Amino acid sequence: MSRRFETTRWSIVLAAQDGSASSARRALATFCEAYWEPLYAFTRRNGYNPEDAEDLTQGFFAQLLKKDYLADVRPTAGKLRSFLLVSLKHFLANERDKTLALKRGGGAQVISLDVEAAESRYKVDAVDHLTPENVFERRWALTVIAQVLSSLREEAAEANGQRRFEVLKGFLIEGGPRTPYRQLAEELGISQGAVKMAIHRLRHRFAKQLRREITEIVATDSEVDAEIRHLLSVLG
Repeated sequence: MSRRFETTRWSIVLAAQDGSASSARRALATFCEAYWEPLYAFTRRNGYNPEDAEDLTQGFFAQLLKKDYLADVRPTAGKLRSFLLVSLKHFLANERDKTLALKRGGGAQVISLDVEAAESRYKVDAVDHLTPENVFERRWALTVIAQVLSSLREEAAEANGQRRFEVLKGFLIEGGPRTPYRQLAEELGISQGAVKMAIHRLRHRFAKQLRREITEIVATDSEVDAEIRHLLSVLG
């Protein structure tokens, strides 16, 4: 195993194979709370109502957090995105009836899900031409972007620059709002040249943080560029 791989989200999955590694399993649960929404959206697009989709998503992660479910996982399994989707399909094919019966009988919540917000976003994505896989891929890409923006927001807050970040973040996403530089300069109390420089720097940090996030969820460094291209094509 490469040294880079030892610190990725993939390594969290592998470390959680050991049922005694409580810290790794807590880290895996944290990852699940960050990346659950694409799985919920896939389940919804397969025809389940919001309540059943929530229960099945919880049930899937309950299985994922079990040692025996992860026993055969290897880094060579590929992208974490692909591993989770294949695992979810397997779960829905084999465990859905048991899971729904258990949840209706009072099964415990595994991770915290904001289903109301996820449902609102799902309705935007659930257009007729999108397959469950398309919906999963789009929501996965948007979740990656959300993780990147969250990291940049925390970084800006530490530097007392959160207001500037919130004003300029629209320039990070293609097709986002494009307020005139003059108006931005007045709002932030800086020159138009300073606005242009701030946007340039923010885009640079966004690209760097995006690459870092992608590196966390692929098995090898050689996959990073292809995964970024895939993400951008999905959003495009």
